[in-house]
Amino acid sequence: MKDVNTVQGKETMERFKMEAANEVGVNLKNGYNGDLTSREAGSVGGQMVKKMIDAYKQGIKS
Repeated sequence: MKDVNTVQGKETMERFKMEAANEVGVNLKNGYNGDLTSREAGSVGGQMVKKMIDAYKQGIKS
C-alpha cells in the first residue's frame, strides 16, 4: 500500500475499486459518484476489504 500515492498506484486502486463495484452490482462511473447511497458505497468498500483479506490469507499460505 506504500505505492498508492504514485500515478500507477492510483490507477491500480481505481481499477480495483471498479472491479469490486462490478462484483457487487454497483454502477460506478469515472469521476464523481456522490449520487451513490451509503449502502452502495459501503458494499463497494466492504468488497474491497474482503478481497484484500483473502489475498493476504493466500499470501500467508504460500
